[in-house]
Amino acid sequence: MSKKAASIDMTAMCDVAFLLLTFFILTATAKIPEALPVDTPASTVQTKLPETDLATITVGGGKVFFDLKGREVRKRTLELMGQKYGVTFTEDDSNKFALMDGFGVPIQSLKQIIDMKAADRAKAGQPGVPKDSLDNQLKEWIYNARIANIEVADKELQIAIKGDAKEEYPAIKQVMDILQDQKINSFNLVTGLRAKDK
Repeated sequence: MSKKAASIDMTAMCDVAFLLLTFFILTATAKIPEALPVDTPASTVQTKLPETDLATITVGGGKVFFDLKGREVRKRTLELMGQKYGVTFTEDDSNKFALMDGFGVPIQSLKQIIDMKAADRAKAGQPGVPKDSLDNQLKEWIYNARIANIEVADKELQIAIKGDAKEEYPAIKQVMDILQDQKINSFNLVTGLRAKDK
């Protein structure tokens, strides 16, 4: 008996492969570069940070950046900070601020950062949120973010400190002191995961 070579029609499989590829490309989101990239210290703790009701203070290179979860909370915090420092933000500014990542500028320069594109913000050379005794804007951001979170979400705001592994201790301690001045004695320290020693 003569044997015929078997042939498989690959058309359907190619169609499915391209449909899946197209689906994953169109639904994927690009990772936005961090405003202040830091190399966190290693730890074996696996507790995850909450997805909502969280403010993150990033410390690195002598700079401090502030980030807040929740669009409505961010808008209300910006409104309270504008009232405190006499800076007027438009509705468009407020909507853009609600969508952007962390920032590290004085409130007086925040409008310029809000008007930039996301890619340009990382290259803007932000000097950090002022935290010295004469102009402690970081303290005001934390205070107003806590008020806004209670007004909007009716929950207490949780704080996380994300410090660079090479950052000197006094810089982290200064942030902790600002938190303790507001009676915040419970906060998270963000670390990178490493394997447990055997």
